[in-house]
Amino acid sequence: MNTSNIIYQGKLRTEATHIRSGKSILTDAPVDNQGKGDAFSPTDLVATALGTCMLTVMGIVAQRHGINMTGTKADVEKVMGKNPRRIAEVKIHIKFKNRIMPDDRIRLERAARDCPVGNSLHPDLKEMVEFIYT
Repeated sequence: MNTSNIIYQGKLRTEATHIRSGKSILTDAPVDNQGKGDAFSPTDLVATALGTCMLTVMGIVAQRHGINMTGTKADVEKVMGKNPRRIAEVKIHIKFKNRIMPDDRIRLERAARDCPVGNSLHPDLKEMVEFIYT
């Protein structure tokens, strides 16, 4: 079964619909590549997918071990490279709202660094991940 349907709407915009939920997202080309930047670019989505995947797998581990991760935030920065034009680096700052014990920090960091999106990306892509605890 398909995961999504994507329609090119013209003017460098697409609409992607998740088949199971019916939810849609728009993408636009970024301003540094002929677009308006009015929505996520496809490369923004890749970088964002890495951050959301990390938080998701950390959440799975947190549930399993009774760790309160509610309110944890990830700030994502995508850095583009040239020749070829591609994502060269993704910087992610994960900020915990709640106190996390040292043993749990190890579990969560291990889970984040082993998320499926990260494991699917090219090994040359630099992933700079910082975990910030309160």
